[in-house]
Amino acid sequence: MAIVINREVAGDLNNPTPELLDYCIQEHAKELKRLDSLSDYYDGKQEILKRTKESNAAPNNKIMVNHAKYVVDMNVGFMVSNPIAYSAAQDQDISEIMNEYDRVDIVSHDTELEKDLSTFGVGYELIYLKKAGINDTQTDIKCIDPRGVFLVTDDTIDKNPLFAVHYQPVYDLKGGVSHWTIKYYGQDRIITYKSLSKADGNYEMTNAVPHYFGRVPIIEYRNNEEKQGDFEQALTLIDAYNILQSDRLNDKEAFVDAILFIQGFSLEDGAGQQLQEDKILQAPGDKNTTAAGYLTKELNEDGVTLLRSSLLDDIHKITYVPNMNDEKFSGNVSGEAMKYKLFGLLQLMSVKSRYMIKGLRQRLEIFAHIENVKGKAIDVTGTKIKLKPNLPINTSDIVNQIVSAHQAGILPLKLLLSWLPDIDDVEEVLEQLKIEKEEAVKLQQEAMGTQSEDSHSDLDDEPEEEIDDDNSNVSKEK
Repeated sequence: MAIVINREVAGDLNNPTPELLDYCIQEHAKELKRLDSLSDYYDGKQEILKRTKESNAAPNNKIMVNHAKYVVDMNVGFMVSNPIAYSAAQDQDISEIMNEYDRVDIVSHDTELEKDLSTFGVGYELIYLKKAGINDTQTDIKCIDPRGVFLVTDDTIDKNPLFAVHYQPVYDLKGGVSHWTIKYYGQDRIITYKSLSKADGNYEMTNAVPHYFGRVPIIEYRNNEEKQGDFEQALTLIDAYNILQSDRLNDKEAFVDAILFIQGFSLEDGAGQQLQEDKILQAPGDKNTTAAGYLTKELNEDGVTLLRSSLLDDIHKITYVPNMNDEKFSGNVSGEAMKYKLFGLLQLMSVKSRYMIKGLRQRLEIFAHIENVKGKAIDVTGTKIKLKPNLPINTSDIVNQIVSAHQAGILPLKLLLSWLPDIDDVEEVLEQLKIEKEEAVKLQQEAMGTQSEDSHSDLDDEPEEEIDDDNSNVSKEK
């Protein structure tokens, strides 16, 4: 999580003090319990699995329905299953950066980043240089677990990044923590420290090297204004649902193992153990009025089903993720009708995408800066970044709309082609269309030229001698 600090209090950012590092690491540690809990819920380690009962004989089933994972996976697929599209401004060329993105498999990286955003409410990525030969380097990018990294900004309204810290334990061969490695990423240098614990004030500098990114090379992404995960506000609902499902099974099991009550007989000494094992209870009474029956409580399945449906509806309402198993999502629903059913999720995506695009633009600028350092002049100003929701789409309708709008001349072709969901680079498509038209014109010209030669091929031939009908019997030699 971003930590805010006064610029003057921070001191010399090229040589951070131990007090500064201690303070920032301790502030970040306050969020670890929450982040660990969110990670556990996604992994299926939820509160229901910790439930205990006073009596070991009582049924204690622990049913865990992982709605947290469902919400995250749905959001990840909806947000970034379609690759993020980048459109350069007019007369600008960003193909070099797009090639770099392809080399580092940016699509897989964005999927991992969105998973962190949806789970923790915040995500971090590190851009760095790695060796690619003896005298060459390549730009690479990796996601960092939010529990081991944080960004520090100033306290101005712009929240300008000052530095970032990535810390992680180093384990020995026995599985214990040998020491901690702490990397400090400043505006123009990277400093590596070694410490016996995370924030003990004793930091041994082991390395310090310059970097060429022109800014802090760690980018913080936000899921929303509050930096909350997509299922975080539904945690109590998820717990309640798991408890309800578990107790339903407990009640069924208790019903099957109901105690047999027998009236008219006495309970002898030492029969308590037999009662616990055999589920039979004997009670004294008049032998002439003996009775037997099972001790059970009434199971109101209708009420339980109604409560289950109510909790399920609340989970999907709070998270904006629809229940895809609902009968409303039948197979014959059109793409437009599906959009109305996914209206809540589309609104959520509009918010999430705005915050994500801010980070994506910073990434684009860092990659452009590195390319410029290498001697390639690239300007990413005005580049448009667009996230396309992964929705069922009626492509034929979109194509017809594009054709109609293009024929009417009311919109440029570049904009119209951006409507198509499968097009990532509109400029590349326009270039392909241009090449195809040129080839078509060339083939047409060649075809017309051949036809012209065929139609005029007998112009240079000598005309045949006409035969006079009146002198048809006269010899041609005469």
